[in-house]
This record gives sequence, C-alpha cells and structure tokens, in this order.
Amino acid sequence: MYRFLLTPRWWGINVFAVLAIPFCIFMGSWQLSRFDARVASQQQQEDRSADAKTAAPRPLQSLLPVDQITSGRQASARGRYDTAHQLLVPDRTLQSKHGDQQGFYVLTLLRTDDGKALPVVRGWLPGDANAKADAAKVPAPPAGEVTVTGALQASENQGTSGVQAGGGLPKGQLGMISAASLVNLVPYGVYDAWITLADPPAPLHAVPPAAAEGSGLDMKAFQNLGYTGEWFVFAGFVVFMWFRLVRREAEAAKDAALGILPEEADGATNGPSTGAANAGTGPATDAPTDAAKDAAASGAAVGAKENTGDDGGGGVPAGDAGDEVPAGK
Repeated sequence: MYRFLLTPRWWGINVFAVLAIPFCIFMGSWQLSRFDARVASQQQQEDRSADAKTAAPRPLQSLLPVDQITSGRQASARGRYDTAHQLLVPDRTLQSKHGDQQGFYVLTLLRTDDGKALPVVRGWLPGDANAKADAAKVPAPPAGEVTVTGALQASENQGTSGVQAGGGLPKGQLGMISAASLVNLVPYGVYDAWITLADPPAPLHAVPPAAAEGSGLDMKAFQNLGYTGEWFVFAGFVVFMWFRLVRREAEAAKDAALGILPEEADGATNGPSTGAANAGTGPATDAPTDAAKDAAASGAAVGAKENTGDDGGGGVPAGDAGDEVPAGK
C-alpha cells in the first residue's frame, strides 16, 4: 500500500523532508546557543561591573580600544578641561527610584597630555537642554590640571538608546557621543571612547555605565529566542505535512484497490452518461404514457356521456342503433 513512496514524485518529497527537518533543528539550536551566550555575557558584564566599582582605576591608554572586557572598567586620565567646548547631550533618560526621568548629559572634553581629548560625561541634569533656566544650572568645570576617574564606555552609534543621529541640534548640543561626531566640532583629535564620572559635583547626577554592545539581555537576545521557537515550529510543520500527505495518499490507494472512486472522479465518469441517458429516455418514455392516460380518460368520459344521453335528448337511443341499414343494403 505504501509503494507510492518509491515513485519519482515522492522521492522529491522525501528528500526535501529529510533535508529540511535537520536544517530547521540546526538553525533553532544555533539561535538558542546565541541566546545562551548573551545570557552568559550578561552575567559576566554584571560581575565585571561589580568588580570595577571596587578595583583600582587603570590608565586610559592601557584599556584602549574599548571592548566587552574593558567596557565599564575604571579608567583615569590627566589633563585640562576645555571650557570653551562644553556640550549638552539632550533627551537622555536616567533611571531612579522615582522612575525614568528625562534630562540631558553634561559633556566636557578633557585635553590630555598627549594632545588628544577624552569626552567626559560629568553628570546628568533633569529638564530640557533647550531651556535657558535648566542649562544655567550646569556647574562650571574645574580649572587647571585635573585627574579624572570614571567608567570607560565605547563610542555611541545609531543603535544606542537616546541617540539623535539626524543632526539639526542647536549650537552647544551633541546628539551622539562619539569621536566621529566630535571631530567636526573641535580642532584636535578625540579618543574613540568616553568616561562617565562616578562622583560628579552637585547638582549633577552620576550616569551609570551601560553594558557593552553585543552583550546583555537586549532586544537582539530576545530576537534570538524568538527565532529559536520559529525554527523548531518549522521542523514540526514539515513532519506534520509529510505524515498528512502520506496518509492521504495511502487512503486514496486503498480506495482505488477497493474500486471506490472519489466523488469528483465518480461524478466526472458516471454523471454525464447517466444524465444523458436519463435525458434521452425520460421524455420518450414518460410522455407517451401520460398521453395514453389522457386519451383513455377522454374516451371513457365520451362513452359514458353517449350511454346516459347527457346531451339533452339529442343523442341516438340505444335501440336505434339496431335500426341502421347496413351499408351493403
């Protein structure tokens, strides 16, 4: 009954199922491993952040370039603040015990001894960077040579939360903290990194370091988890459809062996001939029968009328029929 599985058409279906099922399982397992890796990196990032708060700061040069290992580490740099190029980074959210609050970062460039500048986020203030009253609350940076210490961060990109990469900001504001954004605003080189102070002066609030890109349970991690479920569902769907096709083909072969044809095939084979036969024989048989019945009924009515003289006396009496002269006479 299952010999149809060896036909060329079913060879193609079988090969597709045999290749598709392990492929879907492999892709689902790979996506799941990506999610597990992000969970592990999240734990490692949390451990590094906890260690970085208690670890001694290291020189900036020893931590560059910024990667998943050095991101969040305490870095120190020595130089002078460029008070002429202090910038406000608008529309930045800070999480607190009272919920998310909208405000702006205060960023000042630190000219290091080697001539390059390090962007330093001195803190966060609530309010609107475009409002003069809120901008007036920004404290002036320290004068002279200073040593700053803070959590090292990688340059932001267009995918970073809160970034305004489209430009069009007023003078004195910056939409994205990166060397590419700052190089056109200052006449000197800028490090491809920045730090956030852990103990800013009042009324500034400390900006907590963000997790390194590609680590942590971000939206991409949950996308990997969703893709895992989709690939496993695809594998199950292939198995379900294969068994369903096999079952339907087996039932059709069994019915054909018993001489049972599907309704469509039976209607296509017997329907027209039977209908034609009925169309040809029905009128020829039924019409004469009805006519004969009508004629018999009419004759019976006429005979009864003649015998009873229902014509009002104008009929010929029964006895007069014998008085007729034969045609021979």
